[in-house]
Formats: sequence, C-alpha cells, structure tokens
Amino acid sequence: MTQSFQNKETFKQSFLDHLKHEFHVELNDSTVYQRYTVLAKLLDETLKENFIKTDKHIREHHMKKAIYFSMEFLMGRLITNNLQNSGHYDVVKDAFNDLGIDLNEVEEAEVDAGLGNGGLGRLAACFLDSAASTNLPLYGNSLRYQHGFFIQDIKDYKQVESPDPWLEQPFIWEEKREDLAIDIPLFGYVEHTRLINPQWIKAIPYDVKIVGDQNGVVTGLRLWKTVPSERQHVQSDYYLEYSKRISDVLYPDDSTEDGKTLRLMQSYVFSAAGIKSIIREHKDQGRHVRTLPEYYVFQINDTHPTLVIPEMMRILMDEEHLGYDEAWDITTRSCAFTNHTILAEALEKWNKQIFRNLLPRIYEIIYEMNRRFILELKQNGNFNDEQIYMMQLIGTNHVRMAHICIYGSFSVNGVAALHTEILKHIEMKNFYKLYPHKFNNKTNGITHRRWLIHTNHELTNLLDQTIGSSWRNDLMELKAFEDFKNDHMVLDQVDKMKLSKKQALADKIFKEEGIKLDVHSIFDIQVKRLHEYKRQLMNILHIIYVYQRLKYDEAFKKNYVPHSFIFGAKAAPSYFMAKQVIEIINRVSDIVNHDEETNNQLKVVFVKNYNVTYAEYLMPAADLSEQISTATKEASGTGNMKFMMNGAITIGTLDGANVEIVDFAGKENAFIFGLTSEEVTQHYQNNGYMPREIYDRDVRLQKAFQFIRNLHPDPQHFDYVLNNLLNSDYFLVMKDFNSYVEAHEKANEAYKDREHWLQMSVMNIANSGYFTSDRTIRQYNDDIWKLRKIEF
Repeated sequence: MTQSFQNKETFKQSFLDHLKHEFHVELNDSTVYQRYTVLAKLLDETLKENFIKTDKHIREHHMKKAIYFSMEFLMGRLITNNLQNSGHYDVVKDAFNDLGIDLNEVEEAEVDAGLGNGGLGRLAACFLDSAASTNLPLYGNSLRYQHGFFIQDIKDYKQVESPDPWLEQPFIWEEKREDLAIDIPLFGYVEHTRLINPQWIKAIPYDVKIVGDQNGVVTGLRLWKTVPSERQHVQSDYYLEYSKRISDVLYPDDSTEDGKTLRLMQSYVFSAAGIKSIIREHKDQGRHVRTLPEYYVFQINDTHPTLVIPEMMRILMDEEHLGYDEAWDITTRSCAFTNHTILAEALEKWNKQIFRNLLPRIYEIIYEMNRRFILELKQNGNFNDEQIYMMQLIGTNHVRMAHICIYGSFSVNGVAALHTEILKHIEMKNFYKLYPHKFNNKTNGITHRRWLIHTNHELTNLLDQTIGSSWRNDLMELKAFEDFKNDHMVLDQVDKMKLSKKQALADKIFKEEGIKLDVHSIFDIQVKRLHEYKRQLMNILHIIYVYQRLKYDEAFKKNYVPHSFIFGAKAAPSYFMAKQVIEIINRVSDIVNHDEETNNQLKVVFVKNYNVTYAEYLMPAADLSEQISTATKEASGTGNMKFMMNGAITIGTLDGANVEIVDFAGKENAFIFGLTSEEVTQHYQNNGYMPREIYDRDVRLQKAFQFIRNLHPDPQHFDYVLNNLLNSDYFLVMKDFNSYVEAHEKANEAYKDREHWLQMSVMNIANSGYFTSDRTIRQYNDDIWKLRKIEF
C-alpha cells in the first residue's frame, strides 16, 4: 500500500481503482464521504505497515515503553494530521487538484473523535503526536467512548445537550483486537484475598495509529470497549446495561449514586485493562514481572487512572504471588503522576461505601497501603495527628485518589512553573515535605504541527521565507523571527495573514451561527470549558458595560475600535451556574447584535459545540486571547499557547502558563491585570472579603447587574448568579473587574497603533517556541521516563 503514495499518478490510479472497488462508482458519481473513506483506508493501510514495523523494532531491541493513562484523548480529525505527518499530503493534494477534488472538503467529511472534552484530552493528544514525532515509544490508554461528551446546541438561549454519536460513522483509524480482550471483575466479596462471586465484564481493545512526523514511527492509542463477558453466567438486565454503559459516554452525570458508581467503573476498567494487557505483553516476551520497571513506565494523567497503582499491586500479589514489599517496590518504580489541578472538586475523592461495594479487593489493598503510610508518617516524626489525618489515603468517608498517586509514584509533576510551586508550598506542602525528591515541573505544550503548520499555512510560509524551515523541527528557532519586528514588509505580511484567518473564521461563524462579523474589528476570543474560575462571567459583565457606555457616551463611542467578542464553551450538564452563564452570554448577544445604534462597533458570538475543528479556525484568527482565570486556579492552560503561537496578544492574569508566556514574550507584549497568585492566596487567608462593598461603590457593576435582571421576563431568573457574586464571589470576579476594564481600555487604544500591535504580535510568535509539546515530552523523557529513541 505504500506504493499507492509513491507519486501523483500512482496515487490517482490507486484512488480511482479503490473507489470503484469499494463503492462501485465512478469519480463523478461519488460522494464526498465515499472519497474520504477511500483516501483514509488507503492511508491507514500504509500506516499499518509502519505500526507493525515500529512495534517489531521495540520488541527486538528490548526497548522500554511509556504508557500514558488518560481518561481523555481529544484527537480532533486525524485525516489531515496523518497525511501531513506521513509525508503524503502534497502527493494527495496535487492528485486531487488534477481530479477536480477539493481536499479540504474531503477532510471535513471526518467527524471529530468523541474521546475528550477539554485541555486534559487535548494535551494528551499533543503528547502522543510529539512523542511519535521525536521517535519515543509512548503509547496511550483510554476508553473507547461510544458517545462523546455531548453535542451542544443553543435553544431559547440555553445550552441543550444531545448524544454525540461519533461512531455512527466508521472510525477508519482503529483496529479491533478481539484476540486481546480482557475480563475484568467487579462487585463480589473477598475471602482470604480471593474475590468471590464477582460480576465479569469484557474489555475489548481497539488500537488507533499515532503517526510521527515523517520519521516512519507509528505508535498507538489503545481504547477499551466494554461488553458482557462470557464468564458471566447470570446476566441480569442491570448487568447487561452497565457492562455496555461503562464505555458509552465520556463523563456521565455523577450527581446520583448510580452515576458515581459508573464513573468509578470507568476509572477502574481502563486502568485495570491497560495494566493487565501490559503485564501480559511483558510475560509473552519471556520476561518476569520483577523486571517490569526496566521495560515500562506508567504515566498517570490526573487522578482518573489512579487505580493503576492498587490494580498493579493486586496482580503482582494475587496473580503473580509476590509479597507486599516486593510488589510495592515494583509498583512505585513504575508509576509517575501528573497533577493538573488544585481545585478541591477536581481532586477526586470516592465515597468509601461505593468504592468498597464495587471494588472490594482493591479497597482492601488501599486500606493496607493506608495503614503502612500512616506508620511511615508517624515514624517520620515531622507531622502531627491532624496533618497525618489530612494526608491519609482514606479519610472518614472518602478514598483520596491524589494522595494514592503521590504515595505510589516515583515522580509527581505539575504542569506550569506557578502551578508546581503552589503544589509544593501550599496545596500539597506536607507531601512535598515528606517526598521533596518526587516533585518536579513539566510546563505543558502544544503540537506546533497541528496548531501552526497544519492550521496556519500563511504564517508557516512567512516563517519559512524569513527564517528558513528548520524551525519546524526545532521550534526554539522561531526566536530568529524577532529580528523582523521592525521590517515593514514582514509586518504587512503578518497583517495580511491575520486578516485572512479572521475572514475564514468570519465565514464559518456566518455559516454556522448566522452572525456577520467585521473582519477589521478586534477579534477577542475566549474558548475553553465553562467554569467559574475561568471567569467567562467577568468577560460578559465587561461586554455589558461596554455596550451600555456605547449607548450613552458619545466620546467613548467615537474613540472605540470595533470589537467582536467570541465565546466557545461547554458546561457540564449538571453544572447549573455554568449553564446560566451560557444563557446570559446568548441573551446579551441577541440584544447587542440587533442594536443598530451600536452593532457596527460591538458584536458578541457564542459558537455552538466548540471542538477541535472549530478551534482550528479560532486560534489563528484571534487578535486578543482571553486568559482571565483567577490567579492560582488554572494549572497551566494550553489555549493560551495556541493563540500566542499564531500571533494573538494575551489579555490575562498571571495564572498558569500565562506567567511563562509573559516571561518569554515580555510583559510589554501582553495586557496583564488582576490580583497576583500571592495576593489571591493572602486574600483567602484573610477571610474578610465583602464583594457587596465593591458593588455598592461601582455604578458600572450596578448597571450591569440590572441589565442582567432585565434579560429575562422573570427578573429573578439569574439571581443565583448575581447573589453568588454579591455574597461570595469566591473566584474574585468583582475584585478584578476594574483592573480588567482598564486592561481592555489599554488594548483597545493599543490596537489603533497598527504597526506597534503587529510588532507585539511578532514578539509573541517569535517567543512561542518554548511551548511546543516536543519540549515538554523531551523533559518528561529526560527526567522521568528514560526511554531510548526508535531509530530504524
């Protein structure tokens, strides 16, 4: 099949032959989807050859592998990525041009894989791409969700969720491996370490190929689908339902006990199936489990895969008959943990009763781990009884997953410099005191192949013309672009690039949302998961203020540069506050966009069903990148990096990776506002905050609140949101509001000096090289994984 892509003529013939064979149609009678299917299958067969070749090389050279356990892998469409990384894109594009086929149209026939939701999953996808592209044997492990998070629609201004049936269209890039299926036990009870009368479910692996950048390396992402097991002789309706539901949907509603049980099932099944398959692979090669740390390292991405640790202990003790101490030594030399949050709600804790009922043997093992951990803490002598209780793996009512990860891993990393310092000195300071050698930082990154080379051909070509093309393989070489910040011809090209990307986004928004944007306005974009700490609410409060001022302040209106505010966000289905914020944004949008007095200067767009494909339009088009989380709350962020790499200017707080973005690009090339992390920490410690006092002093907020009350026929409709701000304001929207308004005024004024703005843009592009995930992966490998490179 590799021969199909040897040259344009060979590919054309192969493509037409397969179109006829697969669908019995001539080219002129074929549909776009049929053309996509043939192209994808031809390419996948080529990738399969390299997938087998890569696996063979790793086995024959006895190479160590890293297994990346993550609940999410937000892959986006794979057709473009696979064509580009395989080196076949130009051959296909030229052949399609000859045949009168629009390659972009064919690429868009693929739906986004429903395997993730937010930054956690997008990071995991970037890591797989970067590892394969830098010749490292990193393999992913997750669930094969039948349905994605959900498809978002907006009806009557509100978010409406419907199932995301992404697998209704065949996922051509996967291969089912029924021969490697694994049976997983749930429920039952324990007698003398043996699990009695469990209910068995079967996990079937599907392997997805991950293509390195023109290096012949193809690694994989293993996804597990759950079905009823033949070992389960009595199959009740409840059993048949949950055995399929485990891999049915990403993040099922966990507001009920049944939902919590299902979430825990998901976490256990993909962790257990992954570990069991690796140990089987290890033994099939004639190796003893005692040598496991020499051949594998398990990276636990956030707390969802925590049960890798006790499951590994269970297998080593119960199935391989090792003693506890030896099993613990092997486990703790094999597991590494990445922490992604300091939010208490996201540091998973599971109700003890639900946990013990579902996983009785795993609970026993964690109980013993906890007993030994308490002894270690007491023997250490540096912790009092209260500290010891707070550090335990099991509390009064809950099993604490993050604590298990820290105790059972040899490495614990944060994902941005600030985040790691907060972990070490505030959130997990006692664990850092106990295990200072475990803690390290690995600032997140993004794959520049997708987020620059694939999505922004105009900027890619400009970079090639000015600094050569070797930056594609070493992104730190972008620094040379800084030398062109005073070159008027280059600045003009940057300006044209940005206008082109804004036009492409404006066309898509008009097609999808029916809203027409002025491409000469400032494109101000905030796209990310809807959460209070990300403060979309502060953004819309500011927009309301601007709108009201445009209505009554003629001088302000005369000097205000037209501004298009663009939001994209999904709220968790049971997150009432977040869903109300979405409704507010959409109601404000409707009023603002239809006001003929001001809509030539102000527009508001909420893009529906924000996903990776939409992001590929949004990231290159932004003038302003909204990164406005409450300081200390965003672990890192990666959208901030994508915007920066494409020349957007950050308007944000010194939170997460924003700190490092500003360090590299220069504070003068961003609009920074708000409380610092130290000030926020001090603020929480003081515990005397009265947000209502800010409201009482600020007429802008008073008018904005009244505007929100008037959005709905029931003036109390949004009281939950407004009262939260007035009485609590935990995420300091009111506290940072004035500083945010001032930052926006500076940004609007700065945009008038087009040359200086473009110089700021160049400085952001030129200093974004550090934020490639290739660098992040190199640091993981140098400090944690210690993998050898695949070299054919």
